[in-house]
Amino acid sequence: MEVADYELFEVPPRSLLLKVETDDGLVGWGEPVLEGRAQTAAEAVRELMDSYVIGADPYDIELLWQQMYRSGFYRGGPVLMSALSGIDQALWDIKGKALGEPVYELLGGKARERIKLYAHVGGEDLGEAARNRVEEGFSAIKSGPGIDLEHIDRTPAIEEARENVRTMREAVGDDVDLMLDFHGKPSKAMAKRLVGELEEFDPMFYEELLGPEKNDLLPDLAERTAVPIATGERLYGRWEFKNLLESGAVDVIQPDISHAGGITELRKIASMAETYDVALAPHSPLSSVALAASLQVDACTQNAIIQEQIVLNEDVPNYLTDMSVFEHDDEGYVDLPSAPGLGIEVDEDFVREMATEDAWDAPVVRREDGSISEW
Repeated sequence: MEVADYELFEVPPRSLLLKVETDDGLVGWGEPVLEGRAQTAAEAVRELMDSYVIGADPYDIELLWQQMYRSGFYRGGPVLMSALSGIDQALWDIKGKALGEPVYELLGGKARERIKLYAHVGGEDLGEAARNRVEEGFSAIKSGPGIDLEHIDRTPAIEEARENVRTMREAVGDDVDLMLDFHGKPSKAMAKRLVGELEEFDPMFYEELLGPEKNDLLPDLAERTAVPIATGERLYGRWEFKNLLESGAVDVIQPDISHAGGITELRKIASMAETYDVALAPHSPLSSVALAASLQVDACTQNAIIQEQIVLNEDVPNYLTDMSVFEHDDEGYVDLPSAPGLGIEVDEDFVREMATEDAWDAPVVRREDGSISEW
């Protein structure tokens, strides 16, 4: 058996799907997108597929991973790693289907029976949105504090953040996990204030208090709060996690299976984190393909604690023939997938119907003086 062909589809809201086919007709799917730069990632996928994967044995996943990563001499970074990630997912999907087993069975077998999903909260009425998510059967929700900050801001901005978080906490009660995602917006100065001011609302963790280029400043913030610190969605490969883990500042890492190196590398990053007593909560704001791949790693990883998803939102297109694989109980727990490969069946006709050339781009957020902020 060898890899014979591939095809790419850019689909809304912000995904790039990869179909890989073998000479005996097996098909694997992956999600190699780089949000906002989908065509850049697509070109990198083409270069890697044409140079290293077409004609290769799809069983040789580790060999192909190392070849794609190392053979270009310049390595790492968002473009190469995102392209490599989606190819890796598709190869695992093929291998699992060929052997008739879910991917996690090929990675050592299950470490649990189920994994908890969490849902996002946003909009003008954060309290109502939070209650709605709980009514949908989630016992864990995530939101930002609902403010844009100047580099050095005043007390009213902090009070607005406190009020937004208080509204969500009071809406859902004390038994629901509430995660706060700052998207790297705060400066060091404002992050120092926020970690203290929001602690009383008992967040499960603070996510991306600082942008990834400022992770060396996290130890100081970690000393200022008892709330766990989470980050990692914008890190690529285990080497970028090394210094972060060695710093002792992080309690939860959030590598993205479509950016950090795919199933192969996410498993290694998770094992590395386990030696530092750091939990895994994979980032996954993409389609059902990336979520299914993430769940395969969650299934066989001891330190996985919770899984992000957006595919259960009403406004997100469904690219599967059967979404029941993501059905969860009234606390948000989903059973491990049992079908071979990634455990899903992609609705290829719908993917082709939805394929678009209208690229999604990230919003531009400006401060009051017109300078650029994180979104």
